[in-house]
Amino acid sequence: MIRRPPRSTLSSSSAASDVYKRQRYTYFLLAAAGTAVGFSLTQTSSSALSWYQVPLALALLFWGLSFYLGCKNLGYVNSTLYANAEMLRIQSGIHPKVGNHPQMVQAASEGIMNAIESNANMANQLGHWQFRTLIMGSIAYIVWHIVEMWLRT
Repeated sequence: MIRRPPRSTLSSSSAASDVYKRQRYTYFLLAAAGTAVGFSLTQTSSSALSWYQVPLALALLFWGLSFYLGCKNLGYVNSTLYANAEMLRIQSGIHPKVGNHPQMVQAASEGIMNAIESNANMANQLGHWQFRTLIMGSIAYIVWHIVEMWLRT
């Protein structure tokens, strides 16, 4: 009897719900970064460039990086979901290129499982860095705001 690899963690309804919640969180962080960029630009629309705006430039850089990392994260999540759907097709024997051949099912399942794990790990890392860069941008913005307040006194 052929031993099947464990089913992808995305195939259960609770795991699918977890993926959906994580995607909503990623979209929330994307919206926060985009809003932060827009807000900071409206705050400085009438300002001339000056040395004390360096922290603001850093904030914008971090927020832009956060947005980019969030988009990359969603790409890896989507790749993981697609690979999981292919895994389910292979394991059920309906994939047109693999069919029901036990060795082919096992080899394809193992390869896809490796891809799923790799994509999931990368998405996880990108998600963490998306949040970290959003926070770094917020800290840089606060530093800029404090410097601006200090210069006004």
